Amino acid sequence: MTLAERLHRALHAPAPEIVLLAGDERDAALASQPGVDAAVLVPVTNRDDPGVILTRRTNTLKRHPGQVAFPGGRVDPGDADLAAAALREANEEIGLDPALVEVVGLADRYRTVTGFQVTPVIGVVPPGLAYERREAEVADIFEVPLAFLLDTANHVEASVEWQGRERHYYEIIWGDFRIWGATAAMIVNLSRRLRWTG
Repeated sequence: MTLAERLHRALHAPAPEIVLLAGDERDAALASQPGVDAAVLVPVTNRDDPGVILTRRTNTLKRHPGQVAFPGGRVDPGDADLAAAALREANEEIGLDPALVEVVGLADRYRTVTGFQVTPVIGVVPPGLAYERREAEVADIFEVPLAFLLDTANHVEASVEWQGRERHYYEIIWGDFRIWGATAAMIVNLSRRLRWTG
């Protein structure tokens, strides 16, 4: 069975007891606002020990400067669907040729505190690709083992006071990179959904 087939089977397996992070819907005012559709690509490298390609945003960006993220962004009117949006954004941000991505499927949507409804698009990519970062947006491109990301022992729950309220979030530490917020939440959801066995 190929990696793409394994991921597809795990992603679509019935999981009636799964508890997913939906987003910051505890905030009634946020939940009542219409969300902006966005999509991110979760590029999984096709090797015996798969990895996931992530980026660190530049410190000069208006939204989420310096944070670790999947390549992706807002859905444009010209995008055929969510997968097309994620592939376009990945091409623009890290130079990933859409033709090299085997799209596996869509994962669970996550609502961010900034009002985006983000859909992760899972895709399998060849290992060893030479990525080209868009310098205005992307400071680093790096790979983290999929097994590490999906291991619940690496999902640390934390909290911070923000706008007068205590906000809870997950973080995952990989070397010098701190993965937290919406990106970490989507990884936690993937871990719960995939039930990865290696």
